[in-house]
Amino acid sequence: MRIVSLAGGIGGARFLRGLQAAAPDAEITVIGNTGDDITLFGLRVCPDLDTVMYTLGGGINEDQGWGRAAETFTVKEELAAYGMEPQWFGLGDRDFATHIIRSQMLAAGYPLSQVTEALCARWRPGVRLLPMSDDRTETHVVITDDTGRHAVHFQEWWVRLRAAIPAEEIVLVGAADAKPAPGVLDAIEAADVVILPPSNPVVSIGTILQIPGIRPALERKPVVGVSPIINGSPVRGMADACLTAIGRETTAQSVLDLYGTPLLNGWLVAEEDASTTHPDITVEPHPLLMTAPETTRTLAQAALTLALSLAAG
Repeated sequence: MRIVSLAGGIGGARFLRGLQAAAPDAEITVIGNTGDDITLFGLRVCPDLDTVMYTLGGGINEDQGWGRAAETFTVKEELAAYGMEPQWFGLGDRDFATHIIRSQMLAAGYPLSQVTEALCARWRPGVRLLPMSDDRTETHVVITDDTGRHAVHFQEWWVRLRAAIPAEEIVLVGAADAKPAPGVLDAIEAADVVILPPSNPVVSIGTILQIPGIRPALERKPVVGVSPIINGSPVRGMADACLTAIGRETTAQSVLDLYGTPLLNGWLVAEEDASTTHPDITVEPHPLLMTAPETTRTLAQAALTLALSLAAG
């Protein structure tokens, strides 16, 4: 069985671990969001790709869901002592090694997809991890603060500002000219089913869908999504701030309508959101909290079972 999954950061990575447990013999291709990517201290950082790689490869900090386990921050402290900015984004010493290798390979002319493959050769995540595009795209957020109306990188809005200043617009810069990374469209074409984990629908799944060619390819496949919203609140993170920025309510129904048809065929919601409905999409309630490996596996199994039943007609 061939499965394609789109993924952002922590929620997507943890769901993928459950999907591996639910379908241990499946070939899983993960298309990762790169809109969050940022250059810091001269190094190219790909937070979502790394979170998936570390989580599935056994190197993640389990408590926080991002960054390396047993991390130290000597380099960060030394950079701060020199007054280097930004100091609000905490790269650990072990994590620095990944970004150094990635940046050296990119500077040598290797595309991001090949760089990601090389990094995964160490971590062996058990999936084929592909960036959504080899072309540079970055999510920027338009805000108004004491300095006026201007755009900041998504990471600054998310990490430094904690999304406390309302986003007036969220833009994936470079999307119109970007192409899917090699292997992305082929993987979708070959897939038996596609799963959308409970990742941020605006700045994770939503950015992947903005790369020309990806959404039309997905619309030809049975696609099941898992709601990132439970009873009006994000499962994790600040998806509510992102949904508000695009004029959407923070509900499972709103995210379902955002994805809509012909993209989605099935939608898993929390039992508290069982009233969610769509005339052309199969909606099923299921416990969504990924509180332990077994509950995560059960959730992934429910999504996969629904997808396979829809694929069978």
